Amino acid sequence: MRSRRLLFRGTGLAALVVVGLCFVGLCFGAGPGTPAYAEDPPSFGSSHVVDTVGALGSRTDEVTAALDRLYVETRTDLFVAYVGSFSGVADRQQWADQTADDNGLGTNDVLLAVATGDRQYQLSVAQNSALTDAQLLEVETVAIEPALRVNDWAGAAIGAANGFAATIGGQPVPAPSLTPGAANPGGGGSSGGGVLIVVLVALVVFLAIVVGTIVFFARRARRGAVTAPGAGPPAGAGPPAGAAPPTGAAALSTEELSRRAATALVQTDDAVTSSEQELGFALAQYGQVATEAFRTALDSAKAELRAAFTLQQKLDDAVPDTEEQRRDWFVAILDGCERANATLDDQAADFAALRQLEKNAPAAAASATSAADATESRIAPAATRLAELAGRYTAAALGTVADNADQARERIIFARTALSEAGKRIESDPPGAAVGIRAAEESVDQAGLLLDAVDRLGTDLSTAADRVTATLTELQGDLAAAHALPATPPGIIADTERVVADVSARLGAGPINPLELLGRLEAANGRMDAALQGVRDAAAQAQRTEAALDQALLSAHGQVSAAEDFITARRGAVGAEARTRLAEAGRLLAQADAARATDPGSALAAAQRSGSLAAEAITLARADVDGFAGVPGPGTGLGGGQSAGNGSGMLGAVLGGILINSVLTGRPGGGLFGGGSFGGGGPFGGSRGRGGGGGFGLPGGFGGAGTRSHRGGGGRF
Repeated sequence: MRSRRLLFRGTGLAALVVVGLCFVGLCFGAGPGTPAYAEDPPSFGSSHVVDTVGALGSRTDEVTAALDRLYVETRTDLFVAYVGSFSGVADRQQWADQTADDNGLGTNDVLLAVATGDRQYQLSVAQNSALTDAQLLEVETVAIEPALRVNDWAGAAIGAANGFAATIGGQPVPAPSLTPGAANPGGGGSSGGGVLIVVLVALVVFLAIVVGTIVFFARRARRGAVTAPGAGPPAGAGPPAGAAPPTGAAALSTEELSRRAATALVQTDDAVTSSEQELGFALAQYGQVATEAFRTALDSAKAELRAAFTLQQKLDDAVPDTEEQRRDWFVAILDGCERANATLDDQAADFAALRQLEKNAPAAAASATSAADATESRIAPAATRLAELAGRYTAAALGTVADNADQARERIIFARTALSEAGKRIESDPPGAAVGIRAAEESVDQAGLLLDAVDRLGTDLSTAADRVTATLTELQGDLAAAHALPATPPGIIADTERVVADVSARLGAGPINPLELLGRLEAANGRMDAALQGVRDAAAQAQRTEAALDQALLSAHGQVSAAEDFITARRGAVGAEARTRLAEAGRLLAQADAARATDPGSALAAAQRSGSLAAEAITLARADVDGFAGVPGPGTGLGGGQSAGNGSGMLGAVLGGILINSVLTGRPGGGLFGGGSFGGGGPFGGSRGRGGGGGFGLPGGFGGAGTRSHRGGGGRF
C-alpha cells in the first residue's frame, strides 16, 4: 500500500502523466510535412564509432575489432558514423568534411559516414593523405557499396577496414562477406529521421519530470516517516549498493578489458621507445641540462609502464586469479598507460620549441643524411660478421640477428626516401619536411641498433662458449666428489654425467648454441650443488653460489639484450605478450643485479627466471613477426630481400614501427611527446588512441592539424 501511495500521490501527478502522454502522442502524430530534425555532424568523443540510428545492433564489437586490426597493421585510423540523414549542411561532402574537422581528424585518419535513411554515404580523407584517389575508389566500389546495397551496415565498415588494410599493403581489396539487414534502422531519413529523435527527446523529458516528481513525493514521505515511532531509515541513507547503472569498466566484459589492456601496453611501449629515441637526438644537439625536464618525464612514464607490465605478467602467470582480480588489474593497466601517455603529452609544446625541426630542417636533413651514410657503411661488415658467426653457431643461436644486415639496409633505404621527399618540401611545406626528417632519423637510429645487435650477440655467444668450457670442468670435479660420497643420490650423478657427455660431444661436433648449452649446464650444476651442499663448508658453498650467480647473470643479460634488440627493431609486429615477458625479465634482472652483493641466493633465482622469461619473449616475438601481414619471407617472416615495398624501404619501416602509413603522411607515429595518447577520453572510451601529432609535438599535434583540405568519394546506394 505504501508504494502505491508514493507512485500516485494525489491527482496532480496523475494529471501530469496524462499531459505527458498527450504530448508524446502529438509528437508521434507529426505528419510527413513536419520539418526533419537536423542531424548535425556528431562528436566521436573517445570512440571510433557513432551510431545514432542503431544500425550496428549487436555487431558493434565486430566493427571495433576490424578498426583495431586496421590500426595495428597500418597505423591508419578509420572512424565510422551512422546517422539517419546528412542534414544541417549543404551536402554529404560538407557534412563529412565538417565532421572530420570538428573532431580533429588528422592526415592519417579516414572517415566513413553513412546516412541510412537518405541511403547515401561519404568518405573523407585529408588532401595530403597517402591514400590515392584510385585506392579510395577501389575500397568504395569493392568493399563498401556492395554491403550498403544489401543493408549490411556493419559489413560496410568491416569491409572498409579490411579494404584499406589490403590496399595500403599493396594487395587487392577483398570483397566483403555480406549479411543483409534492415533497410532503414531507426526509421531515419531526411523526412522522418528527425521525428524519432524528437519523440525520444520528448520521452526523456517526460520521464525525467515523472521521475523527479516521484522522487519529490518519496522524499517527503520519508521525511514524514522519520518523525513517526518505528519509522524506517532516516532520509539521506542513499540507494542500495549496486543500484547505479554500470559505467566505464563495469560496462565492459572481461574479454574486452583484456583486449584493451593489451593494445594499451603495445601502444604505450612504442610511445616510450620512440620518445626515448627522440630524446637521444635532442640530447646530442642541446646537452643534458636543456633536456633534463624531458628525461624526468620519460622516466616517470617508463615507471608507469613497468608497473603496468608487471600486472600483465601476474595475469599471464600460472597462478589462478579471480574474476575480480583480473578486472581490477586490467583497469589498473589501462590507468597506468593513460598516466604514462599524459606525462609525455604534457611535455609536447616545450619539446617542440626546443627541437624546432621545422626551422632547422636543412641542417637536420644534412645531419640525418650524414648519419645514414655512416650507418650504411657498416652494413657490409655486419653481413660478413654474420657469415663468420654462422660457421661457429647454430641458426637458433643467431635467430634474433640472422637478417639484421638486410633489415638495416631496408631502414637506410627508407631513410633516404624520406629525406628525398623532405628535401622537396623544405620550402613549400616545412611541417611535412620535419615529419620526413624525423622518420629518417628514427630509421637510421634503428638501422644502427640492428647492426649493434650483431656485434653484441657475437660477443655474448663467445663469452657464453667460454663459460660452457669452464662449467664443464667444474661439473667434472663435482662428479668426482659425488662418486666419493655414498650418500649422493645415484640418479643425480647419472643425469649429470649424461649432460656432461652430451655437451662435450656437441662442442666437438660443429656449430653450437652456447646459450642453450650453458642453460643445460646451469641446471645440472644446480642439482649437483644441492646434492653436495651438506659436505661443503660455508666458504666453499658461498663460492659455488657466487660462481653460479655469475653464470646465471651472464646468460640472463645475453638473453634480455637479444630480446630487447629484436623486439625494438621489429616493434611494428610484436604484440603485448612478448613485450610483457621482456618487461618482467628486465625487472627481475635489475632485481638480481641489485641483490647480488647482499643476497646471492635470491639474486640467483631472479637471474635464472629472468633468462627464462627473456627466452620466452624471443620465441613469442618471432612468432608475431612470422605472422606479420605484408612482410614476405619464409621461416623468419622478416623478408630479407632488399628494398621491399617498391624500393622505398616501406615494409621495413612498417615492421620497425617507424611508419604510420607511408613517407610524409603529415603525421609521424610512435612517440608521445605531442600526441598518441588514448583518444582523450579515458581508458574506457576506446580500445586504442586515435593518434595525432606524435613525436614530441611535431606537425599535426594531437588529433591532426586542424581544418584540412579534403578528398573522398561516395554517393547513393
